[in-house]
Amino acid sequence: MDPISDFIAYLQHEKRYSIHTVQAYESDLEQFFLFLQSTFEVSDPAKVNHAQIRSWLAGLKESGVSARSMNRKISSLKSFFKYLLKMKIVDATPMSKVISPKNSKRLPVFVNETNMDVLFTQVEFPDDYQGHTERLILELLYQTGMRRAELLNLKLQDIDYSLRSIKVLGKGNKERIIPMAVELAQLIETYAILRNQQDNIQTDHLLLLPDGKPLYPKYVYLTVKKYLSQTTTLDKRSPHVLRHTFATHLLNKGADLNAVKELLGHANLTATQVYTHNTIEKLKDIHKKAHPKA
Repeated sequence: MDPISDFIAYLQHEKRYSIHTVQAYESDLEQFFLFLQSTFEVSDPAKVNHAQIRSWLAGLKESGVSARSMNRKISSLKSFFKYLLKMKIVDATPMSKVISPKNSKRLPVFVNETNMDVLFTQVEFPDDYQGHTERLILELLYQTGMRRAELLNLKLQDIDYSLRSIKVLGKGNKERIIPMAVELAQLIETYAILRNQQDNIQTDHLLLLPDGKPLYPKYVYLTVKKYLSQTTTLDKRSPHVLRHTFATHLLNKGADLNAVKELLGHANLTATQVYTHNTIEKLKDIHKKAHPKA
């Protein structure tokens, strides 16, 4: 019996975590147990204590690992030992005496409205299948706020042209419906016609490579980076920046926070509230420039 393999299978099949989350948990656990074996000659999870875990975390901190990454690793261990408790492999969890470091507050990076307008009105996309694919990637990410993994998993049947909506399968296999503008619906409809003309199509995924295979994560990342590099000087130019941009622009225009939460597929409001900081900063700037006492 391998507790780590069993735990990973549990995350995949029962908790239905995304492949990226599962891979992150597996990597964290492998790193931890390699450290345990080499430092304390311990490989049995039942013999792990909080002092050993703190020693591992101290080493990570000294090597420059951020508080955010360390908290992710702590979360992985907490989930693992909680699972072992549930399976009666351990009698107590050593994580009860481990304190997570405080994350430094980082405001979400977003592209301003002017630069997004330049992207879609002035930047030229190639007038071929690849160009249409690249434009649709950017339009979908910005107009719906969906995650990269959700974009990659979109199927033809997830698009409802009559109701102008998109069904998205989010984290934990939770479905949500995102409305789409007339222009986006037309873009998808036009793209679908081009898509169906490609050879060797073997999947019902909406977005395909010219060889008929589904897009892969690096393709989406490089596409977003390529086009954002033409319109913004931001250091971060990833698909998630467009998700941040979607949320920030909605809130800046007065959208209800709970509505934005539902559109993003957040489990709780706390995750969405981080975007209000950008709105507050914008209000502070307006106040400073416009009020005579500012």
